[in-house]
Amino acid sequence: MKNAWILIGAAAAAAAAALLLLGGCAASRISTAAQLARASEPFQHNPPNAALRLLIVGDSTGVGTGASVPQSSVAGLLAQSFPRLGIENRARDGATFEGVVQQLERGGRFDLVLLMAGGNDVIRFRSEEALRADVQRSLALAHGMAPRVAVMPAGNVGNAPFFFAPLSGVMSARSRTLHAVVSQAAAASGAQYVSLYHEADADPFVRDKGLNAKDGLHPSDAGYQVWRDELLAQSGWAPVLQATR
Repeated sequence: MKNAWILIGAAAAAAAAALLLLGGCAASRISTAAQLARASEPFQHNPPNAALRLLIVGDSTGVGTGASVPQSSVAGLLAQSFPRLGIENRARDGATFEGVVQQLERGGRFDLVLLMAGGNDVIRFRSEEALRADVQRSLALAHGMAPRVAVMPAGNVGNAPFFFAPLSGVMSARSRTLHAVVSQAAAASGAQYVSLYHEADADPFVRDKGLNAKDGLHPSDAGYQVWRDELLAQSGWAPVLQATR
């Protein structure tokens, strides 16, 4: 399964490469991003005494691409903090919210579901109409699988060092649309929306370059720690997860 997704991701990356290069993106960073994706592995955690079960669905950020080891991804960091939290991770590199729908359609029952996606919808110029429909469908499926649902889309993609002007400005505008769509859908469905969006002058990933992985697109180990902290602070899950310590 992983090899199939790598092939799909490689094809998508090749199709997008020309556009990215026209926008001033360095070819070396495209190559580095592809290398990180090939090396990534979604973190799973199956403690025998699990008190709660978490499902993670999404894209490369759910996989933990950019982290030095799977244990430094959001999923891995949660497992370190909450050792009796069972984690099933279906995230795949290259997935859009359409792919998240497919991941959720595999079904199952959980205590919590975390959706981590949106960056590929931004980069691939998916329409707002298609994005909205997929986000709404994803949240509906997630609510049918768990009583607690949180959605944490990628931050301001345009702020990533991977992009240069003028494409960075386009990506920021599309990121604003992504977060507007997700926040509205989350509010309507009762899901918790975790905002990682910042304008450049307030973005911790701009202020501290060490939060970015070497491809300039994904979070580093330190970047995923920031994301984990934001998830716990904004989702309201921290008190619930105390039972899994």
